[in-house]
Amino acid sequence: MAKRVVIAVGGNAILQPKQDPTFEVQMTNVQKSAEQIAKIEAMDYEIVLTHGNGPQVGNILQQNELAKHTVPALPLDACNGESQGFIGYMLEQSLKNTLRQNQSSANVATLLTEVEVDRDDPAFKDPSKPIGVFYDEDEAKQLQASKGWIMKEDAGRGYRRVVPSPMPAMIHGVDSINHLLEQNIIVIAGGGGGIPVYQDEDGLLQGLEAVIDKDRTGRKLAEQVNADIFMILTDVSNVYINYGKPNQKKLEAVCVKETQKYLDDGQFAAGSMGPKIEAAIAFAKTGRTAIICSLYEADLALQGKAGTRISYT
Repeated sequence: MAKRVVIAVGGNAILQPKQDPTFEVQMTNVQKSAEQIAKIEAMDYEIVLTHGNGPQVGNILQQNELAKHTVPALPLDACNGESQGFIGYMLEQSLKNTLRQNQSSANVATLLTEVEVDRDDPAFKDPSKPIGVFYDEDEAKQLQASKGWIMKEDAGRGYRRVVPSPMPAMIHGVDSINHLLEQNIIVIAGGGGGIPVYQDEDGLLQGLEAVIDKDRTGRKLAEQVNADIFMILTDVSNVYINYGKPNQKKLEAVCVKETQKYLDDGQFAAGSMGPKIEAAIAFAKTGRTAIICSLYEADLALQGKAGTRISYT
């Protein structure tokens, strides 16, 4: 029986820092990513692929801001859906073409994914996730007054809107994902952390102005589809402790207890490796395996020849 893996690809695998954010540039990056994912499919894995959307949704928000006097701006949840759509299209087409070239019988489907969150999540009382473009202080005050946005100064570069980043409580559409996987179809789901929704008093779903961390959503997705492995792909080949110091050490196979100690000791930055480690620990606590590795070594990592593997014991 084929093993099942949920793979989380970062937004920078689609658009790297300082690259021109054209469709052509992003498509070229996605095609390279598809070649690596296809190697995993050839190893007889059932694959759920999720992805980041930070650079892309930021650009969509900027487009909205620049065109707001001509075309009404969309709410953040709709922008997230928009980014899911066009990134999913790029990934799906690239994977289908690569699989065809490899003479694989597998297919690909993209699922626009809503992710339910708890409206009582503490994140809603303390919005902290910066999104969109920078504003000066006067513009920030006007936006706060006219739109009710929460604006915070960001590292001396100006003011940005901040939104809540709640924990994912439930991924919608998992029955469909499982059915597609059983039909030899790679599923692209939960893009950008998913579209945040909640249930109102009548049990109906409503969108929320929030951003869910894609690694947290990936972990929840891996749990709900009963994956054997949760893999987080990054720009580095391994997780390190004492990173950048003379006593830097590469982590290869570590248990939950050891990894948690490193996290508690502040080894992993909150804005980069920290959330990935938290998600990996949470999944490994279920008795299964989490892997953090480079996109270009993903197939080797599944064979235990690369990357950092985190297990319960």
